[in-house]
Amino acid sequence: MSSICGKGKSSWPELVGAKGETAARTIEKENHKVNAQIVLDGSSGTFDFRCDRVRVVVDKKGIVLQVPVIG
Repeated sequence: MSSICGKGKSSWPELVGAKGETAARTIEKENHKVNAQIVLDGSSGTFDFRCDRVRVVVDKKGIVLQVPVIG
């Protein structure tokens, strides 16, 4: 899949419901140009768009709640 950030995978819908740590490792394995950051749902963060970042939003149990995407 291609995106404004270039070639390579840019979203991981199959990881919704997975453990956050597992999701982060999978994302970084499938796209070596990004760093996956695990973020607790409801946490504050920046709104800037970055091609080298994927936020993995998890609940209190560490389960992925949203589709992780580059940004």
